[in-house]
Amino acid sequence: MPHTTTREHMHEVWGRVARWRRLILLVLLFVPTFFASGYMASVLPNKGTVWYETALVIVFTILFAWISMGFWTALVGFLTLCSRYNRFYIPGSPPHTQESIAALPKTAILVPVCNEDSVRVFAGIAAIYRSLEKTGRLDPFDFFVLSDTGDPDIMVEEELMWDRTCRMLGAHGRLFYRRRKLNVKRKSGNIADFCRRWGKNYTYMIVLDADSIMCGATIVRMVEIMEQHPEVGILQTAPRGIGKESLLARLQQFANNVYGPIFNVGLHFWQLGDAHFWGHNAILRVEPFMRYCALDKLPGKPPLGGEIMSHDFVEAALMRRAGWAVWLAFDLGGSYEEMPPTLLDELKRDRRWCQGNMQHLRLLFTKGLCPVHRALFLNGAFAYVSALLWLLFLTLCTAAAFYHAFHKPVYFPPDKTLFPIWPVWQPQWSVILLAFTAIILFMPKGLAVLFILFQRGAARLHGGALKLFVSAVLEIIFSTLLAPVRMLFHSKFVFVTLLGGQVGWAGQQRGERETSWRDAVRFHWGGTLLALLWGSSMFLINRTFFWWLTPILTGLALSIPLCVITSKVSWGRALRRMGLLLIPEEVEPPQELLWLQQYLAALQRPSPLLALPTLHGFPRAVVEPFVNALHTRIIRSNRTVAEMIKKRREALVARALSQGPNALTVKEKKELLSDPTCMKHLHQRVWELSDHEHAAQWNLPV
Repeated sequence: MPHTTTREHMHEVWGRVARWRRLILLVLLFVPTFFASGYMASVLPNKGTVWYETALVIVFTILFAWISMGFWTALVGFLTLCSRYNRFYIPGSPPHTQESIAALPKTAILVPVCNEDSVRVFAGIAAIYRSLEKTGRLDPFDFFVLSDTGDPDIMVEEELMWDRTCRMLGAHGRLFYRRRKLNVKRKSGNIADFCRRWGKNYTYMIVLDADSIMCGATIVRMVEIMEQHPEVGILQTAPRGIGKESLLARLQQFANNVYGPIFNVGLHFWQLGDAHFWGHNAILRVEPFMRYCALDKLPGKPPLGGEIMSHDFVEAALMRRAGWAVWLAFDLGGSYEEMPPTLLDELKRDRRWCQGNMQHLRLLFTKGLCPVHRALFLNGAFAYVSALLWLLFLTLCTAAAFYHAFHKPVYFPPDKTLFPIWPVWQPQWSVILLAFTAIILFMPKGLAVLFILFQRGAARLHGGALKLFVSAVLEIIFSTLLAPVRMLFHSKFVFVTLLGGQVGWAGQQRGERETSWRDAVRFHWGGTLLALLWGSSMFLINRTFFWWLTPILTGLALSIPLCVITSKVSWGRALRRMGLLLIPEEVEPPQELLWLQQYLAALQRPSPLLALPTLHGFPRAVVEPFVNALHTRIIRSNRTVAEMIKKRREALVARALSQGPNALTVKEKKELLSDPTCMKHLHQRVWELSDHEHAAQWNLPV
């Protein structure tokens, strides 16, 4: 009861201010949008009176309101940072005014993984572990690697990397590894499984991604904030992009580090205790999460029904519905993540996110949700629907251009009139409208650069004032060229989702793998062909409109080389050597990132416990005595299997011995890995092979 009273009181304190702020935001959105849409109608030849012009004005109005949201969020963030006044400072007072809490409660640090690079995952965990150890406050924290990996080779490597990391850190009994047999509900189901098994043992859980890095001091501070503010259910940090070398990743890292702060402060200003949860680099209060945030299946079939794919927004909404605040800790540094290395990897990720965010539309009218989280559901879906609206807007503009090129105006309609009707086109008015829209789009980036220049010494961390400016221009050029490519793909994702197409959820590609010309052509030939046909027809039919379309057509026409070039690590490194697209973590790397590199190198070296370090994956678990013993100890299944299953597995063992590991399918390897008796038997029989050919299939010395 005291905690409930505290939560209600705190909500009332910031809730009144939040309501006024959001009312102001609505006025700022709708009043300029009203005048801009009226101006748009006045620019058109028929003043919006014909059907296609009416449709143009409607779509323009929606899109203008959408981009205005980002503008006002960035502007209020910029003003808040410059004034250094914020009545509700995440979610109480600044860290230096808070007393340190001597005894922290038990906290679990969760790292859900699915077919990830095992070396990178455990090197990141090792860096976080060591950082926590350096704070002197490691005792309350336990680490859990929660695996949904389905690749049998990666399964074995995960087990080996877990053991090596535990030995390297002395972390046995503090760093745990658990792999689920059934991947139910993906990441949300993985975390729910942890809560059912061990949740009652912990007050808080910090959820990370496979590529997350967090400083130990930040983790400790998050727990202290939760202790000092018992009304908070979720505290979300604002992770910064780091660690990648490709051109695209460096562009995104620069944008995230330079533009991100003013947007995050702006979001905090509007949302206060009704903030986002992004699913990682956040701390959650376990008891209310277990009680209120269970996710039911949506009625109907995928993609819009079935399991909820983008679970984080929904969990935040359910936590808020139960009376617990959700805050964005924009001022907590030391929280990092990695960016997609290539455009294709980014688009594959967006395909999954699109399906998940479109599902949120079905939750808009869920009983009891607060209005802000309904708006966040709509906002998340509109992040992809807006691309389809941009494409529709351009299509309507193109149709109007065709219409005016081939249709003779009717100056004297059938109704009696004293004067002819003159369709009027005012190109200078359209230039004014375009300039105003460009200001809405690009001014936030200018404000972000300006804020860095205002801070003493901040520009130096981006290579200096001149190189910061050049980097911002470079980022704007590439983002402008890539915008129509993303628009086309996001439109396709929305369209396919609405038609019932769905997507799997495999592990993300996080390595520096460059895109081949063949893959680029396979994914982007359609956009290139569209740009050539669209551009050539407009050039012949309506040359004025062709020049207006040039920014769109250029990006689409160059989509194939852009896809290849932005994946180049050499280009990214060259710009870094020139001092461009620099971020503070590259100029003055935090200790955690240095430790990450050290542990990556250490875990990539062969283990001295291995007899045959060239083996990998399933063969390693069969052949290597140490890995075989480790694996059978981890799975330790004593269940009695049916006679039919036993015979099938014996047949798999016989085939593996006679034909080698490549004769087994992924499913068959997984079945053998699940049976410790079969793995022990196969290990013994492999080492008894005397035939040179059969031994060579397992890479055994003869």
